[in-house]
Amino acid sequence: MNNVMTINGYQAVIAFDPEIEMFRGEFLGLNGGADFYAADVGGLHREGETSLRVFLEACQQRGIDPKKHYSGKFVLRLDPEVHEAAAIAAAAHGQSLNQWAVETIRGAALAA
Repeated sequence: MNNVMTINGYQAVIAFDPEIEMFRGEFLGLNGGADFYAADVGGLHREGETSLRVFLEACQQRGIDPKKHYSGKFVLRLDPEVHEAAAIAAAAHGQSLNQWAVETIRGAALAA
């Protein structure tokens, strides 16, 4: 994935912050915030490992599960024209709108 770094099995999105001229990493899928900054890739790995370790230790001390759990359900709002086009595309594939959306999102998410 572009702009995603894996550190100790956890994924973090990486972006450049032009105001401070450093890269910022933020771990995804956690029950709280764990971010880190560095000027280069090596620094991102070091700072990310430290940030993650501190976060996981705090969760353990408090008895909190560090990972966010997803229900598998979410509401999606579309323009009516896009909704209609999606319904037509689903029908053309012999699928319900939900089945078509799941396959489309899965394909896009796994390709990213």
